[in-house]
Amino acid sequence: MHTLRKNRPLRRVVLASAATVSGMVLLLSLKPHTTPSVAGLATAPAPTSSSSPSAGTTPSSGSSGSSGSAATGTRTLTGDSVQTRYGPVQVRVTLKNGRITDVTAVTYPQENPRDQQINAYAVPQLTREALTAQSANIDTVSGATYTSEGYRESLQSALDSAGG
Repeated sequence: MHTLRKNRPLRRVVLASAATVSGMVLLLSLKPHTTPSVAGLATAPAPTSSSSPSAGTTPSSGSSGSSGSAATGTRTLTGDSVQTRYGPVQVRVTLKNGRITDVTAVTYPQENPRDQQINAYAVPQLTREALTAQSANIDTVSGATYTSEGYRESLQSALDSAGG
């Protein structure tokens, strides 16, 4: 009986340690993203779908008709569709007097709930970054690396077509 009493405290220590480690792993695996971002994202692509079902490269479809230089007037340009690991990403940018006034993700991965969750958080953040930076030199959103890279490339192609 004496040896069983010695093993019991050791078993309790091992079980308590295992429970603590399991609890920490579960706690650290929680995702901080919230779902209210989904409502903000759902309204963002709506204006872009009014032009046509295909997100073609019709840069002047939403512009005010100015055919002057890139620095004057309002122009809406659609960037190249960039194929990422999880699907294509395409961005439409509106320039007014040479400044970026609006950036809209026309196409981005949203095939499954995980893609929707990630991009509901990432796309608005990338849009804010682009409007703040006034260029395609924006930070990658953690957890949405492929979408961020595609967004940046598509935005750069749209800006390149505006300059040339």
